[in-house]
Amino acid sequence: MSLARLLVLAVLFAAPLAAQADEGYYPIKADDGETIANHRVPVEIESQIEKLPGIVAVGNPHGDVTLVEFYDVNCPFCRAASPDIEAMLKGNPELRLILVPFPVLGIPSIQGTRVELAVARLTSAQNFYKFHRLLDSSRGTVDGSRAIAAAQAVGLDVQKVLKIANEDKLADVMTAHLKLGDALAIQATPGFVIKGVAIVGYPGPKSLAEIIASVEKCGVVICQ
Repeated sequence: MSLARLLVLAVLFAAPLAAQADEGYYPIKADDGETIANHRVPVEIESQIEKLPGIVAVGNPHGDVTLVEFYDVNCPFCRAASPDIEAMLKGNPELRLILVPFPVLGIPSIQGTRVELAVARLTSAQNFYKFHRLLDSSRGTVDGSRAIAAAQAVGLDVQKVLKIANEDKLADVMTAHLKLGDALAIQATPGFVIKGVAIVGYPGPKSLAEIIASVEKCGVVICQ
């Protein structure tokens, strides 16, 4: 399947049950004081995240809090959030992170995501996360070549990665990610989903840590 066809399918498959975006269902403030767009998501749509092919879960597999991140390998805000999220994983034994590749920033991102999906199939979640952090800590555009170099850096066989990365069916995997992101009204990256709420954009480490702590304490993103 061509890359152009993949992008067309992403539009055609926009789900009719899409969540209604809301600029502030909860009064979530970013670390800089700005309001962060957020909205409720239907449980029947949120539950589909765990069923997506090609996702990777890291942290405590039985943790009390699951944070989902929809990200693009070339999203500067995703890169800025990445070390903060890693610190949260290390500091919170109850946190589980689900990574959903969401290639919305052009052909290089699609190429990089193909390699991501191959790496996810070939290695452990822990090693995938090491690869993921290598990409996030790099500068410049991440494309297929840059992603292949990162895969090699974490010990994977380049030919095996390329073989999987070039499979036609990976287009269907990426389309599934884009379709569900649309259904969740993830209109920018990074997009987070936690306890029935989609947060569009990165609120900063303090705000995100407070959201996670609230979910642990009272089961909602802001305790009453």
